[in-house]
Amino acid sequence: MIEKLKIAEMTSRESRENLTKDAVVLLPMGSIEDQGTHAPMGDFLAAEAVALDIARGARNDGVPTYVAPVIPFGGRDSFISSYGGMSIRASTLAAILEDVIGSLMLHGLNKILIINGHGGNVAPIAEVTLKLRQDTNVFIASMYLWQIAYALLREMRGAEEAAKSSGHGADPVTSVALHYFPEHLRMDLMGSLKTDLRTRGVAVTGFGQITSGGAVFQAPVTAAEAAPDGVWGGDPKYCSAETGAELVDRLVQIGAGFIRDHVSKGFMEE
Repeated sequence: MIEKLKIAEMTSRESRENLTKDAVVLLPMGSIEDQGTHAPMGDFLAAEAVALDIARGARNDGVPTYVAPVIPFGGRDSFISSYGGMSIRASTLAAILEDVIGSLMLHGLNKILIINGHGGNVAPIAEVTLKLRQDTNVFIASMYLWQIAYALLREMRGAEEAAKSSGHGADPVTSVALHYFPEHLRMDLMGSLKTDLRTRGVAVTGFGQITSGGAVFQAPVTAAEAAPDGVWGGDPKYCSAETGAELVDRLVQIGAGFIRDHVSKGFMEE
């Protein structure tokens, strides 16, 4: 097994020799959007970093695992309001996923795990992987890092403590970023959680969500309207590199174990 983890850093000869039918390929995905006034916009940086650590963990279990180039542009959602943010239509993202995965499958690389770091990617991923299963019987799962991390935070800190930091612009992304690349953060620019927000005369209660008469309605509310400082649901002042390191360790254990027990075996039916 070659020491290189990134497919992009391998030569064509190394690829032919190492990217065999036994190889597992991780495909990291993320976004470029407002992650809070204190944090780098590219959460794809964290998704790629976690993917690399998961690959190392899987290799420690004897599974030849490699990481494909990260897809940095997330599926378009309410964060289209992010200044400097870049996103693509869900249909565009689905087409990119089809082409990237199709390129791997062309050479018999069917053991693929998507490492996702953006909610706007969930629907396109589901669309593409379901179609692939129907058309080719190839079964591709996706690991939505932050969804798993929210649950881990509750286990690690308890529901009450986890609630203080859990949310957009806070945990888990801020703590994970503090663990991997603290030099990219500006905690001195940290914003605060805003409440009592309104748009078009209606109360804003979440991303793409308004409330009236006690009922929740979906509406084209932008992230700037729901979270002016990029912070919603939790306070980034409770985030830490120590929490990030613990989260990453748990995510790596889960991801590497899933690769060892299922992905590497092609999800064989028992």
